[in-house]
Amino acid sequence: MNNYELTLILNPDLSSKFDDFESKFDKTLSDIGFEVKRLENIGRRQLAYSILNHNKGHYAIYQLQGPAEGALELESKLKYDTSVIRHLLLKVDILSLEDSLLMIEAQEAKKTPQEEIKVTPPKAKLSEEVKSEETPAEEQKTTESE
Repeated sequence: MNNYELTLILNPDLSSKFDDFESKFDKTLSDIGFEVKRLENIGRRQLAYSILNHNKGHYAIYQLQGPAEGALELESKLKYDTSVIRHLLLKVDILSLEDSLLMIEAQEAKKTPQEEIKVTPPKAKLSEEVKSEETPAEEQKTTESE
């Protein structure tokens, strides 16, 4: 049994229907002889370039274990699956059961907007800071004109 890592970029319209895709894909994998060790559902992300007129894609990373003959069959099934816009199947020595960098980045991106709201000062303080910044500039103009 070989270890594989499968990265899928799915049609972004499937984001809301990912559970249906996952159940069908798990059945396909088990029919071929693969066992899913780990699934990371990363979600929708902006693509670096447009693929099939899609600017976003739904990312999923599978850690699999299965036979070498099954890898060829899996590749051909993914090639003709219309919901998959890109895929990458890699043979790895050891399965990584830790969070991937994409997953960590996606989790940090979700946390960031909430933290920014807490950090921004109230509007009253902000307007006082703007007024205090304007007064030194006005004083400089008056000293230059004298």
